[in-house]
Amino acid sequence: MDTEFAYWVPNVSGGLVVSDWDTETDWTYDYNLDLARTAESVGFDYALAQARFFGSYGADKQLEALSIANALAAQTDDLHVIGAVHPGLWEPGPLANFISTADRISDGRFSINVVSGWFKGEFTGFGQSWLEHDERYARSSEFIEVLKALWTEDRATYDGRFYTIGKDIEGFEGAPMEPKPVQDPYPQVFQGGNSQAAREMAARHADVLFINGGSLQEIRAVIDDVEAYAEEFGTEPPRFAANAFVIQRDTEAESKEVLEGIIENATDEAVDAFKEQVKEAGQSSDEGEGMWADSDFEDLVQYNDGFKTGLIGTDDQIVERIRKLDAVGIDIVLAGFLDFEEELKRFGETIIPAIDEAEPLDPDAVDAVDEIETVGGAKVAR
Repeated sequence: MDTEFAYWVPNVSGGLVVSDWDTETDWTYDYNLDLARTAESVGFDYALAQARFFGSYGADKQLEALSIANALAAQTDDLHVIGAVHPGLWEPGPLANFISTADRISDGRFSINVVSGWFKGEFTGFGQSWLEHDERYARSSEFIEVLKALWTEDRATYDGRFYTIGKDIEGFEGAPMEPKPVQDPYPQVFQGGNSQAAREMAARHADVLFINGGSLQEIRAVIDDVEAYAEEFGTEPPRFAANAFVIQRDTEAESKEVLEGIIENATDEAVDAFKEQVKEAGQSSDEGEGMWADSDFEDLVQYNDGFKTGLIGTDDQIVERIRKLDAVGIDIVLAGFLDFEEELKRFGETIIPAIDEAEPLDPDAVDAVDEIETVGGAKVAR
């Protein structure tokens, strides 16, 4: 199998769950540098640095995503590092040069994850206007178009609703940007989002779409929509990545006990506040669909519905689950862990080589309708 693997960089405090359950995961640079070197040594392909600016929902400290991504890329040899960016909080012109520089520092191992935004307070708190859901994706689409123009054109011009570049420049015809990135034709553009607006944007502009955790049928529905949009637009559909919180233990019972413990020790006030804030995401769109639209309290203890994907159990169970994800169209598994240092290493030493050696399942022979099991109140696909 040719499934690739990414991991969440824990560059914010609190790890990947909103819980007081004991974890040794740290947010500091030294911890993350050691983790990145471990990750590439055990076979991870990508590291995704998350973006958070205001301390909230258990994440009281944050290392800025592009900064730590650039630093990790410079200190590793093979790992492809992805930094998250929010259009509206970043301007595409200067950012294009930053990313090109980082791509050169890393010899072609730096990309971005364009996040259209769900945290209203970060935008308004920094004095930026807060756009409605679909408008945020319209802005992100222009944002990507500007980046690509600057990365590929000698003198870029763009005249859109949200961005105008390369016009009325004294002494220049268009906006120059040199040097260009190493990656040809430009650094990969990753994108988050599950709503219809996100799916349309992914079909037009993304190289990889990150999908929130979910059952096979939920994931397949997103993939089907994006591929249909790509056919309509005459574009190449992106590759697809699924978020998953991994609880890998010697027995299924042990893994479920850990999940139950995480949820029993959930930080109630923080989870409730997060649940309220993410109403600004896909559920605020006209169709009321997208990220977190059907997530209960227990599901939201993991930020991106990672429990739902079902990578919870023994080695054999997790390998079989990844084979099914591959069969429905997932190219990359984005993994989060409770204790990153120990669990990421174990995953890389056991699951990744097992997947490399595994035979892919026949998509037509896979029942892409999961049973949903409730563990500690959280939905887990089986």
